Formats: sequence, structure tokens, C-alpha cells
Amino acid sequence: MAKPAKPSGPSQRQLRVGELIRHALAEMLARGDIHDDVLAKHVVTVPEVRLSPDLKLATCYVMPLGGQDVPAVLKALEQHKKHLRGEIAHRVNLKYAPDLRFRADESFAEAERIDALLDSDPVRRDTQVQRLRIEQDDISPEDDRRDDDR
Repeated sequence: MAKPAKPSGPSQRQLRVGELIRHALAEMLARGDIHDDVLAKHVVTVPEVRLSPDLKLATCYVMPLGGQDVPAVLKALEQHKKHLRGEIAHRVNLKYAPDLRFRADESFAEAERIDALLDSDPVRRDTQVQRLRIEQDDISPEDDRRDDDR
């Protein structure tokens, strides 16, 4: 018999708990519950939290607004990791509070790279050629005959 295939992505529970932790963490950062000079100077976004399959390790992807002072913000969050874990344990009802890891979110840089690629001259030229072909295909011979009859 063949072995059952492993799921390719995170489970529904991982996604749900990750979202709950993300909301709790974002709320604490927005309210200024963490007393730190570096975090007080920055607005920090939490786009994603990924959990391990056993829900004991949460990787929190964070990015300060504007993308400046990322190492300083990550260091400040690492220093307050225990306090954050305790607060998350109170806000999210889990058997175990997951250990937190903080990483810089690279999705914004990747989006900028893709935008730059799409805005490049070769891609713009190709999309214009494709658009002209589609417009020419939309004009059928029957439409030309109707215009002549009028």
C-alpha cells in the first residue's frame, strides 16, 4: 500500500493560532504595552506568524514602518521575548504558550522587486504587444461587414 501523502502546507489549526498570536502581538505593539525606547520610536507591523506543527514555536515576521532600523527593532523584541510570551499566553487560550522567534519580513522587499521587474522596459514592451494582439483579435470580420453596411 502507498503511504498517505503529507500535507503540503500548514494545518488549519496552525493558521488559526498563528493569526490569534499575530493579532495579540500587533495589539501589544500598537498600544505600547512594551516599554522600550526603540519600540516606542517605531510603528511595527506584524504581517505573519508561522507556527511549528506542534504549536510550540512561533516565528513572528515583523517590519518597522518604512523599513528602517530593522536590526534594532529585532534586538528590542528579542530582549522582551519573555514578557511578550507571557502576555500572549494570557490573551490566547492555549495549553502551552509558544516560544517566540522574531525575523525581518522580506515580503515587502520581494514585492518591490517584482514591481520593478514589471515596470522594466522589456516587460512593458511585451505587455503592450500582447494587448495589441488581443485588441486585434477582438475585431472580427463580421464586425467589419456590419460597419460597411451602415
